[in-house]
Amino acid sequence: MAKFRIAGINFDHFHMGDLLRMVHEHPDAELVGICDAQPERMVEATRNFAIPASAVFTDVARCMEQARPDVVILCPAAARHAEYTQLVAPYGVHVLMEKPFAATLAQADAMIAAMPADKLLAVNWPLRWDPAAATAKRLLDEGTIGEVRSYSHYGGNRGPLYHGADKIEKEPTAADKAASWFYSKAAGGGSLLDYLGYGTTLGTWFMDGRSPIEVTAVTDGTPGLEVDEHSVVVSRYASGLSKCETRWGTFTDPWTIQPQPRAGFIICGSEGTLACYDYEPCVHLQTREHPAVRQIPNDTLRAPERNPVEYLLHCIATGTPLSGPLSPAISRIGQQIVDSAVLSALEKRTVALVK
Repeated sequence: MAKFRIAGINFDHFHMGDLLRMVHEHPDAELVGICDAQPERMVEATRNFAIPASAVFTDVARCMEQARPDVVILCPAAARHAEYTQLVAPYGVHVLMEKPFAATLAQADAMIAAMPADKLLAVNWPLRWDPAAATAKRLLDEGTIGEVRSYSHYGGNRGPLYHGADKIEKEPTAADKAASWFYSKAAGGGSLLDYLGYGTTLGTWFMDGRSPIEVTAVTDGTPGLEVDEHSVVVSRYASGLSKCETRWGTFTDPWTIQPQPRAGFIICGSEGTLACYDYEPCVHLQTREHPAVRQIPNDTLRAPERNPVEYLLHCIATGTPLSGPLSPAISRIGQQIVDSAVLSALEKRTVALVK
């Protein structure tokens, strides 16, 4: 079987380096091209993965025509997700878009509409591949805590400029912040757009695809910044209230030392509760039969469920539909909640779920 030809286009988001590493390490994948309008942003990837100069591009059309990829990984700023999907979709490729889905629901719908009917559009939420989240979902599907009624998510880190690909730590300057799309309102920056989708999309997954009725959101107003660094969002479901909190400025990064509050989910059901905290080796379970909290070791993730590249290529090869947070159906509900939260924070009132 011929290897999947994969190209990585737009390096706005540093997660491109992580995704290219997954391609590089996959036995059935071939990295045939990378592309960015700023060549300096591709230097690290070119070195890390021994990419020849002939496979490095600064023009999307030239990359698509010469590299001829089967799959394109996209990591543009949130506000350009639809634009880049529309650029590559006419070439008949599958697309893996790094989170969030988009900056707005309208842009997410434009992405769905742009894709050929026989090609997959996957949205990668890195938290989906945390064994704690996967273990929690298995326990929920097995009915361990009964009917899921609500969830609470705390998500964030010290800030998007404090780390790069492979979680290599950095110390950003004020100039770095001023130049970064993460701090640009027009580019889709801000902690709410960066992190709320994690809570709302995985929360939708945990809730088996149910949607809330209305949303209330509050964001901070840091002087000198045009985007938020902290938000609190409450969604009202028929079954109760769920909360998501996003934070740039946690005391520590959760992948090194869990901050307080701990990053992750607490899920409440009719017969118990379940907590899955990011990067921890176990989940925390209590049920009516065992009210004392028990630590349940995380499942070991196995192929093809270990990372987004492996999973997407499996779905393409086997004709299996995308499921969970990577599917546009689940991610779209997450985006609906995000759009509702943006509107609520702007108008300082509770709003009905944006349709």
